[in-house]
Amino acid sequence: MNKKLFLIAIFSLCAALIFAEAKAKDIKAQAVKKSTVEESVSYVKTQIKSLTVASEKRAAYVFLASLQEQLALYGDAQKSYATAAGIAAGDAEGMPQKTNEQLVIDAVRCALCCGDWPTADSYLNSAVRNSKDANIQSYVKLYAQWSALCKAENVDDLNEPLELLKAYLKVQSMKPVHPVILLTLWYVTGDKSWSEQITKNFPSSTEAAIVKGDVQLLPTPFWFFVPKSGVAEQGTGTFKEDISVEASATTQSTAATTTKYSKWQLGLFKTESNAKLLCEEVKQKGFNAYVTSEKRASGTTYYIVLVKDDGTGTADKLRSAGYDCYPVE
Repeated sequence: MNKKLFLIAIFSLCAALIFAEAKAKDIKAQAVKKSTVEESVSYVKTQIKSLTVASEKRAAYVFLASLQEQLALYGDAQKSYATAAGIAAGDAEGMPQKTNEQLVIDAVRCALCCGDWPTADSYLNSAVRNSKDANIQSYVKLYAQWSALCKAENVDDLNEPLELLKAYLKVQSMKPVHPVILLTLWYVTGDKSWSEQITKNFPSSTEAAIVKGDVQLLPTPFWFFVPKSGVAEQGTGTFKEDISVEASATTQSTAATTTKYSKWQLGLFKTESNAKLLCEEVKQKGFNAYVTSEKRASGTTYYIVLVKDDGTGTADKLRSAGYDCYPVE
């Protein structure tokens, strides 16, 4: 009888091992082995469906969101971060530790990146606004002003948010976001005094790399739709493909990728005529450019300038010609 029970126990143990649910760290390990980030995203989406343990599902959504953000799929990333934040569970073993409040802030950032300020505001007006975490509070205040900048229709609308951002530079509790505030002030106003403060006080930051021209801002709605009262001039830069810079705020490096893309986005506009002007300019330089439109969740229609990839280093040629671009598929 004891021998029979022993065999049953062994069988049960083996069955449990065979049918054991995958963990988020295992999914991540397999995802990073994929040839492209797109394949990694597809794999993670498929695997998430099989997860039933709340902490593992939450961690998998956080990882998925980070991949989507890398691909500039900000709308998708925002949803994935928000989904993770809505799961009442702790951190999964072997995965990055993030509170639900941090995930809400991540969702806000991604919403702003795709110009969806109504969604960003809804997150900012949630329980996160009453957070006891000083770091979270600094981002709540920063992103509230970024949202105000997103709503701006003209230069006059910039006055209030810019004055508040300047005031935040004198507040000690806002110190974690001072580099981003300085970058925002420099980019919107073109005032070199702000860029000088960045390179002097935060020389190793991503913001300093942007000022120097070593890193480019992706043409997201936040950075490219906000009215500007001046032109922020970058340095000549020394950016090389083998430099890896971790993005902060909504910035990412423009390092070349091995992924093959069929088209590249140069800019997004609220006014169709402005999009057509850029399109014609790019066409005159020999690129296969065209304009398409897209209606975002905020209800705003954006006109997007795209260039078809001809397989001869189109992205590098665009950047050499002075156009920032990023892949859209």
